[in-house]
Amino acid sequence: MRNLSKELITKIGQKVTVSGWVNSRRDHGGLIFIDLRDHTGIIQLVITPDVAEAFKIAETLRDEFVVTAVGAVRERAPELKNPNIETGSIEVVVEKLTLINKSEPLPVNTHDEGDPSSEEQCLKYRYLDLRRPTMQNMLRRRAEYYRIIRDFMDAHDFIEITTPILANSSPEGARDFLVPSRLHPGKFYALPQAPQQFKQLLMVGGVPRYYQIAPCFRDEDPRADRLYGDFYQLDLEMSFVDNGETVRQTMEPLIKKLVTEFAGKELVSEEIPRIPYSEAMDKYGTDKPDLRYGLELIDLTDALKGCEFKVFQSPCVKAIRVPGGSKFTRKQIDEFTDLARKNGAGGLAYITFENGEAKGPVVKFLKDAELKSIQDKTKAQDGDTVFFGADTREKVNKVLGVMRIAFADSLGLKDNQKVALCWIIDFPFYEWNEKNNKLDFGHNPFSMPKGGLDAIRNTENKLEIVADQYDMAVNGLELCSGAVRNYNPEIMYEVFGVLGYDQEYVAQKFGGMLNAFKFGAPPHAGCAFGLDRMLMELLDADSIRDIVAFPKNGSGIDLMMNSPSTVDNNQLEEAHIEITPDEE
Repeated sequence: MRNLSKELITKIGQKVTVSGWVNSRRDHGGLIFIDLRDHTGIIQLVITPDVAEAFKIAETLRDEFVVTAVGAVRERAPELKNPNIETGSIEVVVEKLTLINKSEPLPVNTHDEGDPSSEEQCLKYRYLDLRRPTMQNMLRRRAEYYRIIRDFMDAHDFIEITTPILANSSPEGARDFLVPSRLHPGKFYALPQAPQQFKQLLMVGGVPRYYQIAPCFRDEDPRADRLYGDFYQLDLEMSFVDNGETVRQTMEPLIKKLVTEFAGKELVSEEIPRIPYSEAMDKYGTDKPDLRYGLELIDLTDALKGCEFKVFQSPCVKAIRVPGGSKFTRKQIDEFTDLARKNGAGGLAYITFENGEAKGPVVKFLKDAELKSIQDKTKAQDGDTVFFGADTREKVNKVLGVMRIAFADSLGLKDNQKVALCWIIDFPFYEWNEKNNKLDFGHNPFSMPKGGLDAIRNTENKLEIVADQYDMAVNGLELCSGAVRNYNPEIMYEVFGVLGYDQEYVAQKFGGMLNAFKFGAPPHAGCAFGLDRMLMELLDADSIRDIVAFPKNGSGIDLMMNSPSTVDNNQLEEAHIEITPDEE
């Protein structure tokens, strides 16, 4: 029998044994009441002076002491029943009480009620914070979440296979965690950012469909929707697949099931749209658009061609129509303008339409025909405000993409009970790296360029090459990234060669894959879903740290285990490492 659960309700008149923590203790003189708690709930214990030994122990109990009680279950009197808990209609009359362990006064609140403890304290004493019912429910829900995923993957003939944790370093856009080799001085393992190479090798090895709930490691700065250091993803790959649509159609039912059945939320659209990357950037200013609301970017460049207003003489002019924007206060407008400036804009021009008139600081610089064209193109009505971005197309998309989200937040357009999914497809294979002033991979060097070898060799402007790559976005968050893989050694040499890497470099970095591909590699494709981020969205968690048992804080520090930490000199010597002090 599961202690303290609603199953006790069926045991009225029977003797039971229950164990748990003292949730609260109430001394009514002749009677002592104890609310005993375990992971399934709370049961009230009644201790009378007739049971002298048990009563004596009960007088010494404090919150969070661990006890075991033996007694008979009885129904409470009607006026004493507690409708707020599942076992509120019963209690256990104690015959024997055993103190298992005492507890010092707690440094954090282990109840959902009352003043919440600070995040730093909760993380430092996470083992106590986990006692809260909310956290207990999260752990159960996460286990259920994994079970649904595994059941789906097993039912669709995927084979669960684990891949190595100690691997080789690879350029995937983030810093590796390096592990020095004691046996091979001067050489390092790297914790895998993803099992990318191994899962492709499994396809060469004849595995038809692979998956794992894979631990991944990236030395990236933490943020609200990304854990520092280690995280988990649903990693999968399918052989004899030469287009991304097969993968997308295979995995969509799982995501829909998690949204509707697991989370109990509503899909904005049963049909999940496919949006080319270029269209997403032009329409929403981001490659992970939130489709729960409109506020699309509207191109006014042609409509305002020849405009004498200097700001609108930029290479690209776009606008966002905000319904009801006339209600924004001066303070809100100033905050929006500051946000636009922080993202690279010179300011934030706007026009408000009221009582059939256009109002705002820029109206005096525009002709009547231009104002009418703006209103017609944006379909602005009385009460709406139109905000503008003017600069290069890339900068305008970036700034208005950020503003679109800010407007939606201000207007309360993000309904947490609705989930909008979309696939972003046709990513650019290469991009221009402004920092290094050179061409670089757009996303994943292992993706297959659409058009294969011919596209790489014969496309003059390499920025026009498109990868057979796809992401899934959910409510403005990137949920999944995937691609059809490059399984042809000749194409792999070519795509790296465009960036100046010679065949020797490619063979050194990816020799295992290249050698494998020479022995009859099948076409294959796959993807990886960010499990922590998806669960955060499904459970409406404010921070990704709320849905992980033992997270690090915002600075990447484990306050509970005091890591990272220094190590003994003998350990450093064995690993052939010398610490060099920072120069002042």
